[in-house]
Amino acid sequence: MTDDSTVLVTRHPVPADGEGIHVAEVTLNRPDKLNAWTAAMRDRLVAALDEAGADPQCRAVVLTGAGRAFCAGQDLAETAAIDPDDHAAAEAWIDDFGRLFRAVRALDKPVVAAVNGVAAGSGFQFALLADLRIGHEGVRMGQPEVLSGIPSITGIWAMRGILGRAKTAEFALTGRLVDGTEAQRLGLLSRLVDQDRVKSEALAEAARLAELPPGAVALTKGRLRELDDAGLDEAVEAAKEVHTAAYATGEPQREMARFLAGRRR
Repeated sequence: MTDDSTVLVTRHPVPADGEGIHVAEVTLNRPDKLNAWTAAMRDRLVAALDEAGADPQCRAVVLTGAGRAFCAGQDLAETAAIDPDDHAAAEAWIDDFGRLFRAVRALDKPVVAAVNGVAAGSGFQFALLADLRIGHEGVRMGQPEVLSGIPSITGIWAMRGILGRAKTAEFALTGRLVDGTEAQRLGLLSRLVDQDRVKSEALAEAARLAELPPGAVALTKGRLRELDDAGLDEAVEAAKEVHTAAYATGEPQREMARFLAGRRR
């Protein structure tokens, strides 16, 4: 196990194979903040994903969160401090997420998300990047960014391929969260299991996938990636423009300050 405090990586051998391969479990480890992430935390996460991708003995990856959340998205205490006139900071924030999303998508091995609780905002988008998502009835998933004055631009890209235009508009504009049962019905979750079995089932599924022929898996994932790579590139560039304009008004900063003060909408 490697430990850099906010991101843990545990290697689980796949004994049935007999060739020393393993599944990498990558855990967001900030449970007191519902695994809401900062830029530094995402840097460590990208490094962990890159390491798993470069390791030929790693044949599958499980993404999960410590405690009662998968990931509550951006730590608003960090972004609330962005100066309305600092356009570079707003653009850098989006570029940071672009790097993270591409690090997940670049993995030529199966990725399974063990959604153990809240998956919201950019954390919700992160879960949707996985090839399979296993959760429980009590999860809460959605895109509540608009409630904090943050436009949902990369969120639209992440959701539309699963939800279609109508439901994507509903999620992006209302900010509502859905439970596990509805999430499975909509395709946001691949499978529902009991809450205490989410991680074990995700690891078991990843181990099964790890035993598949790696060349065929890599080529299949490469084609899946090609289908919407251009869409991600366009979404990141659009998000940089939109978020720069939004932060210049000061509205996101005011709404995030309201949220942090406990005055939620």
